[in-house]
Amino acid sequence: MITDVTATASTTSASDSMKESIGLNKDDFLKLFITQLQYQDPLNPQDSSEFVSQLAQLTQVEQAYNTNTNLESLLAAQNNSMSMSAVSFIGKTVTALGNSIPYDGTSSAVINFNLPDSVSAATLSISDSSGNIVRSYALDSMAAGDGSCTWDGKDSDGNALAAGNYTYGIVATGIDGSSVTATTYTTGTISGVSFASDTPSVTVGSQSYPLTDIVNIQAV
Repeated sequence: MITDVTATASTTSASDSMKESIGLNKDDFLKLFITQLQYQDPLNPQDSSEFVSQLAQLTQVEQAYNTNTNLESLLAAQNNSMSMSAVSFIGKTVTALGNSIPYDGTSSAVINFNLPDSVSAATLSISDSSGNIVRSYALDSMAAGDGSCTWDGKDSDGNALAAGNYTYGIVATGIDGSSVTATTYTTGTISGVSFASDTPSVTVGSQSYPLTDIVNIQAV
């Protein structure tokens, strides 16, 4: 009985969608169909195959709307499932697209990146929240692929910096002398999950990252 009610609700929704989209639904079409029968010339009736063709076209359109309605319901259910699954990520280490460094003031921060091509030299610069460079690393030649660097939380003079959110950038030179753009990642512990937007996002430090930007999640 519950299944029947659900199916009826979906069909009604599809019929309403047809009405809004093309100005007609199946009820309107049937009225037109009956009116055609009433007012056709009895000595020159309409071709019956034409009626069948019209009915078939209407059926196809209505089935398409019903399919769209069902797909929307499935997508909504999938999004709800994904949202609930995201809660289980809290406390785990995540790697996501971004260039933030959530520094806790104690532990060294791991900086991950990816190079599309081999480079002869590269410079990694770390900046504070005001955009001032606080530390720079000269990196040796590296092959294309994933790379990493550990930052001890100190500035260029060896002074310990306060906890906070820092950012980094990489300037790299390819083997042929051309500029190479690195893909930067943010690594940190997930402290929360937000459902404010259509796509759930996780909180790392003071930054939020949508699930679509997450590259890897590991247990601590």
